[in-house]
Amino acid sequence: MSKVQPALLRGFDQEYLPREQLQFNRLVEIIRRNFELFGFVPIETPAAERKEVLTSKGGVEKEIYALTRLAADKDDDEASIKGALHFDLTVPLARYVAMRERELPFPFRRYQIQKVWRGETPQARKGRFREFYQCDIDIINRDKLSYLAEAEIPSVIHSVFGEMGIGEFRIRINSRKVLKGVLQRFNVADENSAVVLRSLDKIEREKSSVVLEELSRAGLPDAQASQLLSFISAKRDTNETLGALSEFAVQNEMCKTGTLELRELVAAIRKFGVPESAFCIDLAVVRGLDYYTGTIYETTLNSYPELGSICSGGRYDDLASYFTDTKLPGVGISIGLTRLFSKLREVGLLHPVAKTPTEALIVTMDHQYLDWYLDIARLLRKAGVNTEVYLENAKLKNQLAYADKKGFRLALIAGQSEVERNVVQIKDLSAQTASEFPLAEVVSAVKSALEDSIKREAADGT
Repeated sequence: MSKVQPALLRGFDQEYLPREQLQFNRLVEIIRRNFELFGFVPIETPAAERKEVLTSKGGVEKEIYALTRLAADKDDDEASIKGALHFDLTVPLARYVAMRERELPFPFRRYQIQKVWRGETPQARKGRFREFYQCDIDIINRDKLSYLAEAEIPSVIHSVFGEMGIGEFRIRINSRKVLKGVLQRFNVADENSAVVLRSLDKIEREKSSVVLEELSRAGLPDAQASQLLSFISAKRDTNETLGALSEFAVQNEMCKTGTLELRELVAAIRKFGVPESAFCIDLAVVRGLDYYTGTIYETTLNSYPELGSICSGGRYDDLASYFTDTKLPGVGISIGLTRLFSKLREVGLLHPVAKTPTEALIVTMDHQYLDWYLDIARLLRKAGVNTEVYLENAKLKNQLAYADKKGFRLALIAGQSEVERNVVQIKDLSAQTASEFPLAEVVSAVKSALEDSIKREAADGT
């Protein structure tokens, strides 16, 4: 029988060792806990949607994976003919809300943590994969949505990344209305605005000369392009930016409206308790998507700007216009968790976690006492202690080597002598100390030993 070479598909190659998976799971739990802290409720939509649903908002067909079977019949079932994997979580959300509009409470605050699939060119160094996790929140309402919802989003972002402890970060905020007004002031024709915004979106990634060349190709005279780039890319604090916009907006109603909304938004963000150091108004945040109609957000790490945005999103006027006549404005953000995890791992910002969620290993010195070992395991599990029983026949040193490699904190050891005396030896594997305890005290002794081990690790910074 010939062997198959074990290998992964490019772009579908993010799999982790158990300890890395625990680190990934830690981030998921932090995100989930903070989303729920702000009143967001979970939903999960199918991995596959109807093709016409996924392409309703202009999804790029070449990036969408269609369903098929390796041995498809002529008259295959509906899923294979009409189904495709979702490439983001926004389109499924729009379909979900349109279908369940009468059942949902509005404003509807949902979070969703799921895998998505996108057929773009994978670039591992840039954290770009074909299969990845997204973590989204959205606040959706009927007809109109308060600006306070937009102001609350930065407080959620601040709470999530603050708990992650990955260094200082900045939530960079802008307004599509302001951007539109700025382009009008620089006499950019409406038909060229999308191209100009896509060029300005490259300010953080490309040299000024590259952006200027693109602006020139979009029809802007050199002097006009240089002035536009200078105004957008200038580094200011929030109050300075609002001041510059107020002066600039005197002759443009769109820019004036956007600036007033930004002032109102900033005041509300401060009321939500987000520190000044954690957010700013930044005109260089463009988000080239036409989808957003108001506030837009990007979050970057202060010490690692090269990682790009680790969380982005914005305000939109109508979530589900392709599926329902009800106007459903909303605001939301998305964390590309797989990309974020890969970049945090690359720069060493992931926090160490226990090698295993299992805390105690019960060594089987003699299988004739298996019932005795299993009884102890049941007692510990009932008390909330994660416990594994070593079920194979192996020497004590091999079982302890297994415990060390897997990262157990404690090993419980009992041979014939201990069983006859109704005692258990509890060994702290990091401190390499051991003590005997009566069987009646084993649960309290294990819990105490675990607490000591955790305190010692905290003191050592491990």
